[in-house]
Amino acid sequence: MASQAQETILVLGGGLLGLAIAHGLARRGESVHVLSRRRSEAAGFVAAGMLAPHAEGLQGPLLALGQHSLELIPAWIATIEADSGLGCGLHPCGIVVPFASKAERDGYATAPWGLPLNRSGLEQEVPGIGPRWQAGLLFAQDGQIDNRRELMRALEAACVARGVTFEEGSEVLELLTESADPGGSPGQGRARLAGMRLRRADDQEYGLPCRRAVLACGAWSARLLPQLPLFPVKGQMLSIQGPRHALTRVLFGPGTYIVPRQDGLLVVGATSEPEAGFSAGLTPSGQRQLQEGLADLLPEASSWPPMERWWGFRPCTADAAPLLGTSPIQGLWLATGHHRNGVLLAAVTVELLVGEIHSGLNQFKPELEPFHWSRFEQTPT
Repeated sequence: MASQAQETILVLGGGLLGLAIAHGLARRGESVHVLSRRRSEAAGFVAAGMLAPHAEGLQGPLLALGQHSLELIPAWIATIEADSGLGCGLHPCGIVVPFASKAERDGYATAPWGLPLNRSGLEQEVPGIGPRWQAGLLFAQDGQIDNRRELMRALEAACVARGVTFEEGSEVLELLTESADPGGSPGQGRARLAGMRLRRADDQEYGLPCRRAVLACGAWSARLLPQLPLFPVKGQMLSIQGPRHALTRVLFGPGTYIVPRQDGLLVVGATSEPEAGFSAGLTPSGQRQLQEGLADLLPEASSWPPMERWWGFRPCTADAAPLLGTSPIQGLWLATGHHRNGVLLAAVTVELLVGEIHSGLNQFKPELEPFHWSRFEQTPT
């Protein structure tokens, strides 16, 4: 594998997952080059940063993956902070999920992992919570990370410190392949990655040879591999400035959540708009939904000063689980489709993919099987 380790790996996408994988590969001694059209459009820059496999009510293999990642996050963050010299804003603050009744609380998918709260317990954990919430679950093991202001900056610095190179403003137009069988013809059997066609910001196109790459373009990944069942789900968010320590737990309500940073900033999200496609911009209806959700959860916060408003695009699949591991093209790995859980699943994505890519294997690990892209292939009848 020594010769392969000298060959540069391209990471397509400069968002959270792209940077996390680039950093992990570089720590293994790989030469890594990150290509991105505009890193600012990545979901990692706009997400709320919740680490919430239990509060989200995940189930089955996705819950197991999220729980594994939650365990890995402290050590993963430590490597980023050590390489970058910057803090990442990890805060194991716990998350409260409120319910209108005890029956709803007890029927929640992850209720066995939470501490049940009555109305009095809710008021103790979340002073000022809205009157319609009568029960809750405290997931003390869940938490948050300040991805928007700290993690993304630290990850980029850690990548630079490990020798990762970046090229922003180049859009990948097409993946170029060749036959995986030296004696075969292109199109027969599984194709092998040979390179890609790109367009620079000055509109000039060029070819770039490449035999190993990671597709981490988030909601845009299906533009390069149309067989991937990926679609964008637009989300709008806002932030407000509250008194420091006015809210110490994340408050995860149905349709709206409030994530308190340690300096008093509160992130409020998020709309879910699959019908919007890649339509950019804020909308009055989306912002109104956030304001109404905020008032319902924490009425007092409705009067706190607004700070920022923004939007982004989550990469989603039909089962809301990611696409991880090998792809239809030999030499191309997938790290996309994380939907609402990109920040949570970053650590486990790095652990599962980086070793496989570094070793040159083309067989996905058993842990990755539930998240392989082929789960959506139709079985002939």
